[in-house]
Amino acid sequence: MHAPPAGDDRADATASPNRFDDAAHAQMECFLRDFGEMYQEVTRAHHEALFRLAMAAEYRDNDTGEHIIRMGFLCEALALAMGRTPRWAAMLRKAAPMHDVGKIGIPDKVLQKPGALDEAERATMNEHARIGAEILGQSRIPLFRLAAEVALSHHERWDGSGYPSGLQGSAIPLAGRIVAVVDFFDALTMDRCYRKAFPDAQALQMLREQSGRAFDPEIASAFLAHAPRLVALRDAINRRKPSFAELVDGTTPPQALPT
Repeated sequence: MHAPPAGDDRADATASPNRFDDAAHAQMECFLRDFGEMYQEVTRAHHEALFRLAMAAEYRDNDTGEHIIRMGFLCEALALAMGRTPRWAAMLRKAAPMHDVGKIGIPDKVLQKPGALDEAERATMNEHARIGAEILGQSRIPLFRLAAEVALSHHERWDGSGYPSGLQGSAIPLAGRIVAVVDFFDALTMDRCYRKAFPDAQALQMLREQSGRAFDPEIASAFLAHAPRLVALRDAINRRKPSFAELVDGTTPPQALPT
């Protein structure tokens, strides 16, 4: 068999498709990388906007915003302690801080009332669950759909006496059940305008008493079993005061998660 004569471009012709394929593949990889980075930036901007809205609601409720940071990290830690996947727990870390975003729609005279709410005021306050779900549920992004689920369900009670839908037992979404337990403990152990914080031991006892009534007994038991490490995490958060970026990226304090 004779080699192609000089100047014959048949060898180049057979190589050209490979060169074209390589160039197209490299271009596609570059496009996908740029698109992925752009999508992450858009998602982060969307998340930050909703997080800022949640923080605004907390400020209106006379809170510094540290509560929602603790909520994110503590819910993630509890979910991991219960054996949930790291991916799901990380999503809950980002969704949990938006649990009370609906308070942005509650009048100040109700939200900031120092004494007990009357029946009408309580009904108004309870609307924050639906308002939050409506704000968050407009997005098609899975994170915000989970956040909407949390906002709507974290005041449901295991015995069916909660709001807004009176869901009972496992009919309450898991994320809402986890957030309910963490929110209960964290709210009890922080100063409020109408009371001082409860000691940790007393708050844990109150959680124990509400297991099977207000809260999923399995989740309450997991919190109680891991309480020393969860309290250490809370204390580390209070000392370090993690930023929004740390919450989103999952950069946790040294004592963050149990090993």
